[in-house]
Amino acid sequence: MKPIVDINAHLLSGEAGYRRAGIHQYIFQVLANLPQDALTYHVQTRFSELNKGLIQQDTTFPTEKRLTRILWEQTVWPIRLFKTRPALVHGMAFATPWICPSPTVVTIYDLSFLHFPEQFPKLQQWYLATQARLACRRARRVITISESTRQDVHRFFDIPLEQIDVVFPGVDGIYQPQTETAVSQFKAQKGINGRFILHVGTLQPRKNIPTLLDAFAQIDEPDAQLVLVGGKGWLFDEIFAKVKALRIENRVRFTGYVPDEELPLWYAAADLLVFPSNYEGFGMPIIEAMACGTPVVASNSSSIPEAVGEAGLLFDTFNADDLAERMVNVLHNSELSDKMRHLGFAQAKKFSWTQAGRETALTYHKALEQ
Repeated sequence: MKPIVDINAHLLSGEAGYRRAGIHQYIFQVLANLPQDALTYHVQTRFSELNKGLIQQDTTFPTEKRLTRILWEQTVWPIRLFKTRPALVHGMAFATPWICPSPTVVTIYDLSFLHFPEQFPKLQQWYLATQARLACRRARRVITISESTRQDVHRFFDIPLEQIDVVFPGVDGIYQPQTETAVSQFKAQKGINGRFILHVGTLQPRKNIPTLLDAFAQIDEPDAQLVLVGGKGWLFDEIFAKVKALRIENRVRFTGYVPDEELPLWYAAADLLVFPSNYEGFGMPIIEAMACGTPVVASNSSSIPEAVGEAGLLFDTFNADDLAERMVNVLHNSELSDKMRHLGFAQAKKFSWTQAGRETALTYHKALEQ
């Protein structure tokens, strides 16, 4: 009989919104690409679109609500685990049960709540910090999505580096260059005339959007637009206030959350993706944009240089002048932008969801053998 791995995937979201951003995509793709030859997977989730071969175990608890999910993680799930006694338990987002009958693995995406605690609601910051520390110290193995986060987990929680595995995100096949006709039709449909700079990410403090707005305001091109794709997270009022203060309301567009299938067209239609975050676990929009043939300018903080590689331009994270200079260089230097597109295709190909699934299963085997 194959060993059972019981996986908590309750952060998978069936509703449109910011929760269907990076963590949702990572969990969904890893589950979709787990090799199913040596292990049996029991997946705890309310999400209904799991691939065949995974045994889904649902709950009546409305776990899309944060407090209800925490209650489920620490009461209902442990009761199930004591009944089923799986060989291994995997918390796919920061948490494992406080009381657990089986060895555990936990995935940590980033430690932004420790780097920038003031940028989180207090209770959320406290729970994430407390639970992540406890889960890492109890786990046989920890998964991170970048070398930067691996080093953070080692430094903040004193977890030996040899106990932490890096499983990079991949790039979905939908992210690819689009035809000129498709791009033209898309821009016409969205009412976009001329060139635009794109940002993709949830509206929250660590995305460093005010610096992007300051830089964009310096670009002396009245017809150029800035489009921010992504749902509202938390503490986002400063962003809208900054747009008004800079008097660029007519040049900045907020789309809100957009469906996954629409994102490739936003990337391909953009002249440039800017990713100014002050901290990231990885930065999936970077490689998605590169796969679509879009040049990338990004901040030089945390894990972001790992995603960018040699294919994009980096800027000093909080330096709006530095960012503005790089944006103008890409917009006005066709030789540079063409080179960045070419290098971007090669960089994006380094990241594979198939490989992410295999490496996650390898972590399971390491944990089972310890």
